[in-house]
Formats: sequence, C-alpha cells, structure tokens
Amino acid sequence: MEILEKPFQYVTYSWNKEKAAAWQGDEVALLIYRSNLLGADLRITNYGGGNTSCKTLEKDPLTRRETPVMWVKGSGGDIGTLTKSGLAALYLDRLHALKDIYRGIQHEDEMVELFNHCIYDLNSKAPSIDTPLHAFLPFNHIDHLHPDAAFAIAASKDGKEITRALFDGQIAWVPWQRPGFDLGLQLAKALAENPGIRGIMLGGHGLFTWGDTSYACYRNSLEVIEKASDYLHDNYGKKRAIFGGAKLTALPAEQRRQQAATLAPILRGLASSHARMVGHFTDDDKVLEFINSHDLGTLAPLGTSCPDHFLRTKIRPLVLDLPPHADLTDTPALRETLTKGFEEYRQYYTQYYEKHKHPNSPAMRDPNPVIILWPGVGMFSFSKDKQTARVASEFYINAINVMKGAEAISEYVSLPLQEAFDIEYWLLEEAKLQRMPKEKPLSRKIALVTGGAGGIGLAIARKLAAEGACVFLTDIHEGNLARAVNDFSKDVAAGATADVTQAGSIARALRQACLAFGGIDILVNCAGLAISKPLEQTTEKDWDLLQDVIVKGQFTVSQQGVEILRAQALGGDIVNIASKNALVSGPNNVGYGTAKAAQVHMSRLLAAELGKDKIRVNIVNPDAVIEGSKIWEGEWAAGRAKAYGITVDELPAYYAKRTILNEIITVNDIANGVFVLVGGHLGKSTGNIINVDGGVAPAFVR
Repeated sequence: MEILEKPFQYVTYSWNKEKAAAWQGDEVALLIYRSNLLGADLRITNYGGGNTSCKTLEKDPLTRRETPVMWVKGSGGDIGTLTKSGLAALYLDRLHALKDIYRGIQHEDEMVELFNHCIYDLNSKAPSIDTPLHAFLPFNHIDHLHPDAAFAIAASKDGKEITRALFDGQIAWVPWQRPGFDLGLQLAKALAENPGIRGIMLGGHGLFTWGDTSYACYRNSLEVIEKASDYLHDNYGKKRAIFGGAKLTALPAEQRRQQAATLAPILRGLASSHARMVGHFTDDDKVLEFINSHDLGTLAPLGTSCPDHFLRTKIRPLVLDLPPHADLTDTPALRETLTKGFEEYRQYYTQYYEKHKHPNSPAMRDPNPVIILWPGVGMFSFSKDKQTARVASEFYINAINVMKGAEAISEYVSLPLQEAFDIEYWLLEEAKLQRMPKEKPLSRKIALVTGGAGGIGLAIARKLAAEGACVFLTDIHEGNLARAVNDFSKDVAAGATADVTQAGSIARALRQACLAFGGIDILVNCAGLAISKPLEQTTEKDWDLLQDVIVKGQFTVSQQGVEILRAQALGGDIVNIASKNALVSGPNNVGYGTAKAAQVHMSRLLAAELGKDKIRVNIVNPDAVIEGSKIWEGEWAAGRAKAYGITVDELPAYYAKRTILNEIITVNDIANGVFVLVGGHLGKSTGNIINVDGGVAPAFVR
C-alpha cells in the first residue's frame, strides 16, 4: 500500500500501486478496480449508488478501425461489486450523434431506448439513465458519486455559494435536475463555461469528478470529498448544537435491543399489510444522535434529498409516538396504538400520490413505511428481502449524515415533493421494476431451524434458502453453527447458539432472529438426539434427556415461537421433524420411540389449537437417514445394528431393502419434505404427517 505524505482522514485511501500495475494498459480493468475501491466506503457512495466510467479506443468489428468507446456502470449495478459484466460499452460517436435528434426535455425519456443502438459490446449490461452524463464530458475517467459530505453541501440552502468559495471556483454548480439526457447537456455546458475545473456539484444529486488516468480520477474524487468533509467537521456545533441537541437519552444497549426485538414482529406485521416484508434493525450511534434530537420532528418530515435515498427509503420515515421504555407486554393494546400511526402514514402517502400523480403514472405502490424510527431505541427498515431492507437502512443513515452536515453549514433543503414523486413514479423506474425476476416460492419468508448446524437441520435450511427464504439457525454446538452460517451469504442467514431444553436460551435466540430479520414465518423443530437401548439398559438419565430435548424442546420452542407469529398476525408454519419410530414399534427403542410419539401427538394438538391464528402445524417423519445425519454418529448406529443383528456398515443397505421403494433416504429428501409443506401448494393443510422413509408399510398413517 502506498503511504501518502498527507493521509486522508475522512475517506479511506486504498489504491495499491503494485496491484494496479498488473493492469497497466487495461483501462477497463483499472476502471473496475477504482470502482470497487470507491464502492467499498459507504461515506463515498451507497450500495447501488453513483456510477463510474472510462473511455478507450477499440477496434470496430465491422470497419476494423479504432473507434472511441465508453465503458460505464450499467443500469441497476453497484460499483462496490462491479465486474466487467456489469458495464455497458457504447460507441461514443453514436452517443454524441443522439444530440442531433434530441427533441427537448419533454421528450428526453425516449432517448433511453436509443442508447441500445449505441452499444459496442453485445454482452453489455443495459445502459443506465446516467449514460449521457459521462458521455458528454470529455474526460477519460469519470466518477459520479454520492458522498455524504458533498451531498450535505449539495442539499443545503446556500450550497452554490459554499461550493464556489470552498473550492475556489474549481467545482462548478449545476442546479437540481432529474437525471437524463438533458442533464448531460447541462454538465457539458457547465464545463464550457468553467474551463479548467476539476468537478461539478449537482444540486441535490451528487458529485462529478474526473481525471486523465484511473488513478488521477480516484485521487481527485477522494481529495474533493476530503475537503468537503473537513469543512463540515470544522463547522459541526459552531452555529448550534448538532440537530439542536439531545431531547432524550437512549436506553442502554441491552434494553434497546430487548425492546426492539419485542416490537419488531408487531411492526413487521403492520408493515406487511400490502405484501410480506423482511426487517432490519440498527441502533447505530448516528441513528441515535438523530432520533433522540430536538430536530427530529422538523427534519424527518422533510424527507430525503438524493433520488437514490428516497427510492429506497420512501420520501419520509414513520416516527413512532412510543416512549423508549414503554411496556410492550400488552400486545393488543400496543397493536392498536401502532396501527393508528401506520394508518396515518398510509393516508399521508396516498395523499402524496393523489396530489402529484400524472395521467400516465403507474398505480400507487405499497403505502406502508420503509423506515421506522423509534426515539431512544433505534431504526427499523422493512422491504422485500434482507438485503434491500439493510440497504434502505444504510441509505437513511446517509440521509441523516446529509441533514447533519447541511444544518451545520447552512439549512437542509429536501427535494420538492413533485420532483420526488416524478422520480419515484418515473416510467423508466417502473420499467426497471417490471424487469425484476419473479420471486421464489419462499421469498419474503423467514425460517428458524433448530438443530440447524448439521445433518437434516442444515439440509432443511439450505433448501429453504434456495427457495428464497431467510434462515435463522440455532444449535447447541457453537463451532458447527458458525461454520454452517458462514455457508450462506450475510443477507440470507444468521444464527445463535441455543439449548432447546432451556427456555431462556430459546428466548435469546428468538430475540436475535427478530433483530436480524424482523420475525419468523416458518418454525422447524429439528433439534434432537437418539439413544437406542433395551428397556433394562435405559437409564433415568437417558429417558429424561430424550424427553427434554425432543418433547420439551419442541414444546418450548413452539410456545415461544407462536408468540412471535401471533404478534405478526400473518399466520405461519410449524414443521416438526419426528420419526417413523413415532408410529412403528421396534426393538431396543423405548425411550426414543416414546419421545417421538409424544412429539407427533403434540403436533396434532397444536394444529387443532393454532388454526384460529392461521398457524399450520405439520410433521415430517424420516426413517434411517444415515448420510450426513448426526444421530448416526456414536452409539446410536451401533445400537440399531445390534438390534437387527448386523454390522454398522450394513445398516444403509439393510434399511433400503426393508422399504417398499428400496431407496436410501438422504438429508435432502427430508428437506424436500419440509418444503412441500411450506412452499405454498399445501396452504390449507394442517395436522398432517408426511413420511419420508422409502415406504414402510407399518408406518402408513391411513
């Protein structure tokens, strides 16, 4: 890593000269490298925010002559994770030729379709609306970023004057204008009127910087952002206390998270009145500083400024009128209080839509809030999946940073509501939404799997995740659990160690699930163990252990899980992994078989009781799952082999031969059985048993 004479204080300098040297002469590779570095720092730009480009000379496949080509981040991409497949490569001369047929700002949306006629690389990502902003500036490398510090200036009342004075005229100012072809022309005009500048500030939108090389562009971007950051920090607290000072004190961290975990399922249920949502919670210091301040009531209703912000967070958040230390034990009364706030928000959003819509506007979307602020506790966000909810949270933190900076140096100015609406309900944005892939069967669902660190439990978690669910794994073995969770992406899985025989341990795990995802929809009781002994050798300790883990564990997890399902009021699924042994009497199995029989009948009883809550309870009965199953490790396999008078190595074939289908049962077969019950096709079935045993006639239920 190169050591700078003057290190950056407010942004992260990450350029590695040795690494970059390996791509010398490959400007596209250097563009990707620069983009990834910039996108890794959320102070510089958000996930999916901003775009970067470079211009190269390439050989035209038809004329065989060199021609200028622009490589730019394509539509819907993210510079932090950008690869070559995420770039759009376009003939530069054709992009400039579009100026000759441009009919004016009222018709600029029609230009987007014409970008496709400018494509050089047929494997290109779809060009974004910002393509002409890069094309019409005559620089080899360009960054368009959304740094908080620059945005604070761009979204302040005196932003234009501050920009000119702070950067000594080296950064031009272009007033707010919706991104598009015409804005590209305005950037070119600003450059022509201010030759020699190093960048352009877009009012309420962001920052453009450039350079002759990828490295020069990177340095220029960081230096401009650093200067803006330094200016903000010099002014924090000078004019007045940040956000007007603290109005209340946050609860201690543990209490905050306890309160948040309890409230999250209720909020999730209310936020899911239009479509089921997945949640995210943060009590980041920046969030607490804002939500505990005197200015919360003034600034929060103003909404965000950057289009990237409010497209993901909605124009403004819902602020809960609820004391941080509120008693949350009376769920019906609490729901009634919160319902009033949600209804008021939905009415506001409906009025916003009706007042600003155009004759050709898309239909109104979900009127529920995305961002929910609870003073003294933290911030919740709800969206279609965990990643989108997390990113919405990150964007609102960026918006908080912008408001903080703008208020320190001037006065925060949000976009006019009509401008905001025109972005949110832009037909081009609607077309992008319509191109989104179809959701998977378990999208928007959250599954908690006990015993999820290995064997059947992990296979179930993998299957549910593959079908779109978020999964929360619990297991008593901490190391195995950590490895299992790491098998998934961070926005798909989380986990907590839990002993299902201990109510407090289960409660802690369920709280963590609510903080991670907002609640649960599917509860899979898979934690278990097996002891195979004849009656005379079965000890009281053996008996108690089997009853505690299999029977009491299922009872306690279900009891506490149902509290969450009822708080959400969205229905749900409980699937209990029992056994063929619950139905079939076998030798040397009195303790295990009795526990499994109790597990099955408990499931029937719960199905009868919970139907009024639209909570379905069903059972999967495996048999002889040897491959990858934890219960076959140690004494159990030896005990079963002894009972049948065979060796342990002969068990798989023995079990297969005794089935009607003559098949070996795998952990994935059990996972598929669970998915059948929760995947949507059996939505009106409860109290049922699915045997996944290859066909054992004595285990036939009917």
